[in-house]
Amino acid sequence: MQSIAIIPARGGSKRIPLKNIKDFNGKPLIAYSIEAALYSGVFNEVVVSTDDEQIAAIARDFGAVTPFMRDSALADDFTGTDDVTLDAVRQMESIRRVHYDYFACIYATAPLLKPYDLQKAYDKFITEKADYLYSCCEFPFPVQRAQYLDKDGTPCPFMPDCYNMRSQDLKKAYQDAGQFYFYSRNFLEDKANLVRRAYEMPRLRVIDIDTPEDFEIAKVMATVIESMHVK
Repeated sequence: MQSIAIIPARGGSKRIPLKNIKDFNGKPLIAYSIEAALYSGVFNEVVVSTDDEQIAAIARDFGAVTPFMRDSALADDFTGTDDVTLDAVRQMESIRRVHYDYFACIYATAPLLKPYDLQKAYDKFITEKADYLYSCCEFPFPVQRAQYLDKDGTPCPFMPDCYNMRSQDLKKAYQDAGQFYFYSRNFLEDKANLVRRAYEMPRLRVIDIDTPEDFEIAKVMATVIESMHVK
């Protein structure tokens, strides 16, 4: 089967300039995602979709390919991940003259992603004949106990019937981990009846990096978590 991994990495990050290639514990941040994809053995190629020549050069240094530069219209603050991924897939199909059976989008901001995450996710994706699979992690607290503040500041439960239930009696809730997404060919051609699945990751290895403070905290967290050998 023909497969490809797409790593979106635009150069216009405003809160952390050139975040994707900023040093993260000795390597550019994007290098961790590239290496996880390459070492997983799941993909024929690992492609970085970027509008920035410096990012493209560093991506190639770590083994990714950059056969095209992303159009500026797809490098703004409003373009979604799916649009960037599908554009990259179509570009690569035209360049390589192949049709990909499946493809993945891997975020450049996933320094604790491991090759075995991608291997296990791929196995689930194929075994369960999914059209779409995303990485998720469990919420750290019961979402059924979430509250909002009304107009006079009084805390009110969103789900009053669940508020006094025991934690073990509440359903677990999951959120998008923002690490990677797998797609089948059907995702390109027919989105009407897609089989959707999720791959759970440990919350400790899911790091959100949006601000300079996030970045510095993430570096410390990564050092500690790696020393703990969290699977």
